Amino acid sequence: MQYLQGFQNLYWDDTGGRLYLEITAFEQPFIYVSSLSSGVGSNDLGLDRGQLGDTRLARFSRVGDKVLLMADNPVYTARSSNADERRAVEEAFARSALASFSVVARSGDRVLVDGTDYFVSDVHGVARRLKDREEGDYRADPDRSAIYLPRTRAFPDNTEVDALVTLAGEPAGQQLATVTPDPRSLSVHQHHSFVRLPEPGYEPLPYDPRAGFIDPDYDRQRVDYAAPIGEPVRQPYAWRHRLQKKDPQAERSEAVEPIVYYLDRGAPEPVRSALMEGAAWWNEAFEAAGYDNAFQVRLLPEDADPMDVRYNVIQWVHRSTRGWSYGASVRDPRTQEIIKGHVTLGSLRVRQDYLLAEGLLAPYAEDGSVPEAMLDFALARIRQLAAHELGHTLGLEHNFAASADGRASVMDYPHPYVILDAAGEPDLSQAYTTGLGEWDKRAILLGYQHFPDGVDAAAAREQIVRDTYAAGLHYVADVHSRGDAFAVSAGPAHPLGSLWDNGSDPVQELNRLMDLRANVLARFSERSIRLGRPLAQLEDVLVPMYLLHRYQLQAAATLIGGQVFSYALRGDGQVPVAAVLPAEQRAALEALLATLAPDVLAMPADLLALIPPRPPGYGGGRELFPRDTGYVFDPHAAAATAAGLTLDMLLNPTRAVRMNNNQARSAAQPGFPELLDAVLKRSWYAEPAQGNTGALQRVVNMEALARLLRLARTAEVQPQVRAESLDALLALHGWLEQQAQVVSPAWRAHYRFGRLQIQQLLDTPGALQGLQPHVPPPGSPI
Repeated sequence: MQYLQGFQNLYWDDTGGRLYLEITAFEQPFIYVSSLSSGVGSNDLGLDRGQLGDTRLARFSRVGDKVLLMADNPVYTARSSNADERRAVEEAFARSALASFSVVARSGDRVLVDGTDYFVSDVHGVARRLKDREEGDYRADPDRSAIYLPRTRAFPDNTEVDALVTLAGEPAGQQLATVTPDPRSLSVHQHHSFVRLPEPGYEPLPYDPRAGFIDPDYDRQRVDYAAPIGEPVRQPYAWRHRLQKKDPQAERSEAVEPIVYYLDRGAPEPVRSALMEGAAWWNEAFEAAGYDNAFQVRLLPEDADPMDVRYNVIQWVHRSTRGWSYGASVRDPRTQEIIKGHVTLGSLRVRQDYLLAEGLLAPYAEDGSVPEAMLDFALARIRQLAAHELGHTLGLEHNFAASADGRASVMDYPHPYVILDAAGEPDLSQAYTTGLGEWDKRAILLGYQHFPDGVDAAAAREQIVRDTYAAGLHYVADVHSRGDAFAVSAGPAHPLGSLWDNGSDPVQELNRLMDLRANVLARFSERSIRLGRPLAQLEDVLVPMYLLHRYQLQAAATLIGGQVFSYALRGDGQVPVAAVLPAEQRAALEALLATLAPDVLAMPADLLALIPPRPPGYGGGRELFPRDTGYVFDPHAAAATAAGLTLDMLLNPTRAVRMNNNQARSAAQPGFPELLDAVLKRSWYAEPAQGNTGALQRVVNMEALARLLRLARTAEVQPQVRAESLDALLALHGWLEQQAQVVSPAWRAHYRFGRLQIQQLLDTPGALQGLQPHVPPPGSPI
């Protein structure tokens, strides 16, 4: 056999295609990680190349001729010198037997087991993911699976095993067939890492909710049952790399061992250089924390495996559709020390940025030239993206308040800040920032500062936090910034916590962005695509321009029924909660209602004359507007999606409850009935127009009615909000009955149909049919 000596010795039997483990230490914990070294290539399925699986604290246990791979339960502990107290906790919670191996040879305390069957099984859970995505029932087929020796290696502190795993099944969904030669047979590479526990000496970092580090999963936070009564048993740690100064007493010092990230060699130029540059920005933060050259970015060595846990990596990953990038990590389950940072960057993101530049600039003249500003814009975003995702692998959480603090962090989601120059042309020079922000440097200072001997680290970190907030910086985490507008529980409330927004005044920025949008749409022409491209592809560029305001809408809406809050701890001096002023809420309401105006939703006639149906071979897809016209471009369906984005913000059930609660405490605050009245006055009760303006009015009316009916009939919506929605519908029902003498056939039919929809709710509230909101094309990630 071929002998691979390392942390876990391996023997490879080339004749039989079997891989054996030599186990010499039993009941000794180590870190075990499963991952996906070769993926599926679909963003929707979420099975990417380089995807990390669970990190477990594991050990080998031997019982006779059987060896079990056991996963310990490090969440529940007792930090006590009393062995009985520790044992009581260990016996109270379950462990997991991950695998069983039969002993095939022994020599003293050394045993040999055949690990092949386990290594070629679906440890990563690909079949489970496919079933959850309704793509079919699959199972690993051992006859079509095998150990992949080129990526199976053993090193002193880690052993890596790679296997080709084939899953067989009958496809049921649509996604798998787009990324595999035969969806009945899906072959991927699954990877196993056995890692020696880190050397002693790492000091865990207590999690502070104000500091900007990733929020530990509540159910997986460390619980210490030996904590003194009166002290919390749940004691979470923040995630970070081990980093120490060679000279802790010095203001500046080199690191004992720097943090080094390696870039995937598969990234092409000029993207590769942009990624290297953006990732390297983090050295600014470590220098500000007193380190010299403690953070480095290099190109991955040619013979290195990116799945090898010795390498922090930035992987360039391809998918069939655009999707998220992310930063993951392998961590010591006991302390949350980051052992391996693993960044995944989707390659289609840069092309989406380029698409935005095409729409903003309409740059393609008859001579076929391409302005350099296009590529500069896309690469500026890629630098920022590399820094952002790498920040997660340093332990940092999103900070969605940073855009309100002058773009103070790369950990926000940046919307391109585009202005109009003196000639009224879009200027992309300020679209994205260069380098880190002040928040990033303060977060690294707090998490990675190596304090000199004799310094109270906890007190020093507390002072760093207080100084950070005293400098005017803010922090709103992921959990308080996201929201699905179609979900009952959705609707972010913090006016600073929004994705893809700009500026400290969300209403002012929305109004500015609407002016920019009007300018872009007025200039939109065949110059937005290159010569020789199908004119139908103008719609691809039009979608993000027509919906340019979609995220600033959400930012402005947070003011309505909003609440300014902080992650205050008792005694730290922060203001925990403050209401949004009524005038600011009404200004936000007015700004959102203005986006429903027919002249805002209308598209120029000369633009509509340029967009034919998709030619053969170019298909359609989800990145385009929905349509009720078959394959013909439908400007009214596009208007319905834009109006729906606004109405989803306004007629949000959670926001409605907040408004009423605020008004109950202060009569000056606007309540939900005021919002309902404003929406109906701008839609159904508005003076009916004729022609295209009237058609767009009717589009908005139906989108508003669909959402009002949903509020009134949905059992999960708070009763008072349902009652007020129904009250508004009853008033509208009576008003519509009086419109029977309207001369225009189109308006008469419209009013009668609207009244029928309300009547149907009254007659059969549980069986309402007919009105379904238009679903907009995907937005995030931009």
